[in-house]
Amino acid sequence: MNPYYTNSVTRRSFIRSASGFILGLPFLESFASAKTLTQSVAPKRMIFLGGGFGFTKQTFFPTEAGRFSDIGLTQGLEPLARHSNDFTMVSNMSNLGATNPHGGSTSYLTGANVQGTPGKRFYNSISCDQLAAQQLGTQTRFSSLVLSAKEPDGLQNSGHGNGLSLSWDAAGKPIPGLNTPIELYHKIFANNQESREELEHLLANKQSVLDIVNIDGSSMKRKLSKNDQEKLGEYFDSLRQIELDLERQAKWASIPKPEAPYEVPGVDLLGEEEIKLMYDMMIISMQTDSTRVMSYRQPVCSVLTGMEFALKAHSLSHYGFSAERRKASEERDRKCMELFAHFIDRLKSAQDVDGSRLYDNCIVSYGSNLRSGHELKNVPALLTGGGGQNIKHGSHIKLPKQDTPLANYWLTLMQQANVNINQFSHSTGIIPELVS
Repeated sequence: MNPYYTNSVTRRSFIRSASGFILGLPFLESFASAKTLTQSVAPKRMIFLGGGFGFTKQTFFPTEAGRFSDIGLTQGLEPLARHSNDFTMVSNMSNLGATNPHGGSTSYLTGANVQGTPGKRFYNSISCDQLAAQQLGTQTRFSSLVLSAKEPDGLQNSGHGNGLSLSWDAAGKPIPGLNTPIELYHKIFANNQESREELEHLLANKQSVLDIVNIDGSSMKRKLSKNDQEKLGEYFDSLRQIELDLERQAKWASIPKPEAPYEVPGVDLLGEEEIKLMYDMMIISMQTDSTRVMSYRQPVCSVLTGMEFALKAHSLSHYGFSAERRKASEERDRKCMELFAHFIDRLKSAQDVDGSRLYDNCIVSYGSNLRSGHELKNVPALLTGGGGQNIKHGSHIKLPKQDTPLANYWLTLMQQANVNINQFSHSTGIIPELVS
């Protein structure tokens, strides 16, 4: 029996072990039918990334509109230099429903005024990622993947506010996010009979899911085309690296934290490493076509902890109080953009089902519901990915009207992803300056 097969409906490829373990693979033309091959066009994907408390006003935001090749990059955006032709910043947008500067993520993807009428209960509406998932997620195992993080400093102090992620369902209820990379790993790779503890045990004992399915390299090479060999090799290399990083988490998970003044083990997995690992897992999720819509409420407090800053995220948002805070805020901005640049690198290097780059089929938004500190107006919006063929990249776009509804931005992106929708939240139309 051939252990490799491709589902002709979903176009997903799999490998099955003798014991029944099934591992999702990227699309493999070598095992696809002629009908499947003619349909192997990479799907559209949407990714929503959100942080808290915005960025440093004086050093992050461009003051001029125009192409980055002409106006240059600000200090805060400089880590994105190698991608300067492949991302866009849009200015003069505001979330008209936002009222709480400590709750920047609560209505970021919904646009709802969650406080409503004074004296009435909290109320939210469906987030745009879940609206997109209703159409883009019908042929995948997960209609969407909702990711978050366990913030050691709480919701208000992280700038995120109420909710369990960036995502809210059709009834306006919070959707719990997967808070760690190992939870996402379990979601994607665990069979029904396996618990998260069993997977952690395998990782702690350096056993890969690739070992479980007993990959025979020489046998595989005889059956796969050269293109499939390269695609699968890159996928397996990425998966093994992810597992090496997860091994550290599994190792420390069973070790009690020492009492002060000893250092907590595994601190190097906070912030930067946590986000990198989540980004890499997101790449795997797309290569296996496990989902086509993802949201990620990124950690804020743990990024500062990982950078060895004593300041809390909320304190840092008041960076105008001292030169020390201002410098820390600028360094935090740079770290966030270095991580975003890494994610773009990975999107450009990973292959999609048709051999194109994942980057070419994704629409990726990165931003915050706050501009800087506690400012609710003119929120930051960075956009990358080639999934919206009409989206203009390589420029800072300054919209002619201040406080253009952020909902217009989400509507534009959803339409570029072929989501059949003409209205979202308080939108008044699309953003014509963003599309050609």
